Amino acid sequence: MITPETEASSSPDALPSALQAGQTLDGFRLEERLHQGGMANLWRVSRLDSPPPGEDFPLIMKVPRIKGGDDPATIVGYEVEQMLMPLLTGPHVPRFVARGDWTRQAYIVMERIQGQSLRPRFDMAPLPLHEVTDIGARVADALQSLHRQNVVHLDVKPSNIMFKATGEAVLVDFGLSRHDHLPDLLEEEFSLPMGTGPYMSPEQVQFVRNDPRSDLFALGVMLYHLATGERPFGQPGSVRGLRRRLYIDPVPPRAINPEIPPWLQEIILHCLEVKAERRYQSAAQLALDLRHPEGVQLTQRAERMQVSGSIRTLKRWFFALGAEPKVQTRVGEQMARSPIIMAAVDIDNATPELLEQLRETVRRIVQTEPGARLACVSVMKTARIGMDELTDKLGQSLHVKQLIALKHWARPISLALNLADGRLTFHVLEAPDAASAIIEFAAKNGADHIVMGARGASALRRYLGSVSAQVVTQSDCTVTVVREPAQ
Repeated sequence: MITPETEASSSPDALPSALQAGQTLDGFRLEERLHQGGMANLWRVSRLDSPPPGEDFPLIMKVPRIKGGDDPATIVGYEVEQMLMPLLTGPHVPRFVARGDWTRQAYIVMERIQGQSLRPRFDMAPLPLHEVTDIGARVADALQSLHRQNVVHLDVKPSNIMFKATGEAVLVDFGLSRHDHLPDLLEEEFSLPMGTGPYMSPEQVQFVRNDPRSDLFALGVMLYHLATGERPFGQPGSVRGLRRRLYIDPVPPRAINPEIPPWLQEIILHCLEVKAERRYQSAAQLALDLRHPEGVQLTQRAERMQVSGSIRTLKRWFFALGAEPKVQTRVGEQMARSPIIMAAVDIDNATPELLEQLRETVRRIVQTEPGARLACVSVMKTARIGMDELTDKLGQSLHVKQLIALKHWARPISLALNLADGRLTFHVLEAPDAASAIIEFAAKNGADHIVMGARGASALRRYLGSVSAQVVTQSDCTVTVVREPAQ
């Protein structure tokens, strides 16, 4: 079931005869039909009674379109969405309100997201660099939230992404989605790849429907389009056309738009790797690179200016013929294998013994998670009031010196675990309060685990509160505090 990416019709004669503006249905009044798509109509609705506390927000009703006779794709997709929507929470999905079954009228009532979808922005591509990375990071945040709920979307495309007035990306249309703990009705009913042609991942073409990295491939397609103005794989409408992405490389983005920097091409092509294990392993890891491009490690992907030669393409085509998807794992299992580990290192004040103990602890933690990403962070304290000294007595940048020291500290970990593949980044934060800077960085970048050192106790530090104590009590993620070895 390859869904074309088409615009909606708004002609009055397409209005289903069963539903009319002004009609009431299960306590909701249909006010206005807002949108007609190939699979459903969207109506602005209002409640007949006062809303419950906390639910006084605009509403929209989604009603499936059955286009004569049995329409299994619409019916099954709608059943999937009816199962999923009540389970989803958070700012990146519409709030669920009510649903109706097929015995009378199938529908889903949910929060109406004010604003446009991402679709119109693609008509303006290529966009400025800062817009591309900002959009990508916000969509990645939404995907991370969805994947943490054991759901893979499987139809990530511009028209299925909305933006709230507060800036958060909201994912809509879960008719093709898969939940770890629910039956996959689509897999049971159909034997064709399901999704929207330009955005389908290679594993979706091979009938794999439970890998969250499929959504990252789709986001990579969108980043490519926003940065270059072109789609990396065109708009295929057949399974044969879809299978070309198993062995044909997209034209490198910088060959189309020379203004694209190497680090952005690195990110985009990293998303578009054929094998899921070679892509970003989580949406949070992708968002981290989009927000901190200075930490992106460049590989041969960044310098590529041509597609693969005919011999390499022929080899890939040959292997793609008999390629079978690997053993499938659950969404939750993939997420658990791909955490962001944040090492908060006090380069200037920690003793050599504490730095060594912290390094060994971080190495052991990262070693147990092959898909983990390590972000090494140090805080350069700045004055709350007045000017800071930005250089030392020899005129060298204090920021650069701290960054070099941080890289020197992490070098044994990188060598031991072979982290030169883009899984290691370095960040020097400039802030007056170290604890707040660490907590904010972890929250903004989706860190799963903070590992930090703590110096010996003293009466003054107990009275004022140590940095590690503040991080432990105020951070939302797991925190491991490392002490100096006993003398």
